[in-house]
Amino acid sequence: MEGALSRCRSILADLVAFPTVSSDSNLPAIAYIAERLADQGARIEIMTDPSGQKANLFATLGPERDGGLMLAGHTDVVPVSDQNWSSDPFTLSERQGKLFGRGTCDMKGFIAACLARLDLLAAMATERPIHFAFTHDEEVGCLGARSLVKELGKRAIRPALAIVGEPTGMQVIEGHKGCCEYTVTFTGTSGHSSRPELGVNAIEYAARYIARLIELRTRLIDRVPEGSRFLPPFSTLNIGGIEGGLSHNVIAPRAVLKWEMRPVIAEDMALVKNDISDYCQHRLLPMMQAVAKESAIATAVIGEAAALLPKRENAARDLAFAMTGEAEASLVSFGTEAGFYQEIGMDAVVCGPGSISEAHQPDEFITLDQLSRCLTMFERLGGIWTNQ
Repeated sequence: MEGALSRCRSILADLVAFPTVSSDSNLPAIAYIAERLADQGARIEIMTDPSGQKANLFATLGPERDGGLMLAGHTDVVPVSDQNWSSDPFTLSERQGKLFGRGTCDMKGFIAACLARLDLLAAMATERPIHFAFTHDEEVGCLGARSLVKELGKRAIRPALAIVGEPTGMQVIEGHKGCCEYTVTFTGTSGHSSRPELGVNAIEYAARYIARLIELRTRLIDRVPEGSRFLPPFSTLNIGGIEGGLSHNVIAPRAVLKWEMRPVIAEDMALVKNDISDYCQHRLLPMMQAVAKESAIATAVIGEAAALLPKRENAARDLAFAMTGEAEASLVSFGTEAGFYQEIGMDAVVCGPGSISEAHQPDEFITLDQLSRCLTMFERLGGIWTNQ
């Protein structure tokens, strides 16, 4: 184990040195990961985004056949600007059994553990494949995972199980709500406030939109799924911010609304999106354009992370129990990419080293103990995977 832990630490230092902030390219980090996987004979696919500056990596060890286990995570990290760090965030430093650096916890520690145990994983992938999925832009809307599942969903051969290594303290997580964020821009026409009928007040129409969302929030409470273990047990809506207007006596020509919802089931997400779209198309826009044809309502999807729904039968959860020694699975409030993999028919859980409380923080760290527990999890997989 000491050799594997030393190797993991060294790999983590390399990964932290790649400043893969979501606004920047992750290609050098992807190339580094791909080289290590290729050294173990993995089949590598690098899928670039339209800009050519970001990429997902999908790789497979073992036979080219349906099924198998996928170890998944994201390569991007959040910014360090305006944070007070005690050391260089892109240089790994060790203090009192903790490894400090941006991404150590969220979630390059898990990726480093995967790469440190590639020899073991390659040896066990003789009859059934082991896959790896490392994505871009999770921190800004799960953009990489969304494109990856579109590609995997087209294939007749795909993984059956997914373990997403977000930081859970090595606890097995079988469910979380989705997280969908939107920015809506209302464009009206300006004018003097003494003649409000001659303009289109964007703030007023944004207020009507908000009122509709509040109505929908009440409907979501009434739709709480039976047996829901989430807190609260129903899907939620939040108005995060509104900006607009010029002065007290000027009709507001523009307003920008930011809102989010956290669905517990896909049907709630569809209900809200369809209802608010229909309300804009058939109520708000006709009223606005009756005064000024150039009026508009534009919605930008900031991110749509699918919910991970707890299921009675979940082979990924059962495998994670055997790998970790845990006997119970929990739910968390934060979102991950696991829901996307579940949506295309894979059993999925979240389980990885580190504490979510350290994610995105200055002096982000992961403990050596957590990395050791993750490496042990992969060792236990060897005896399980080859005997199933």
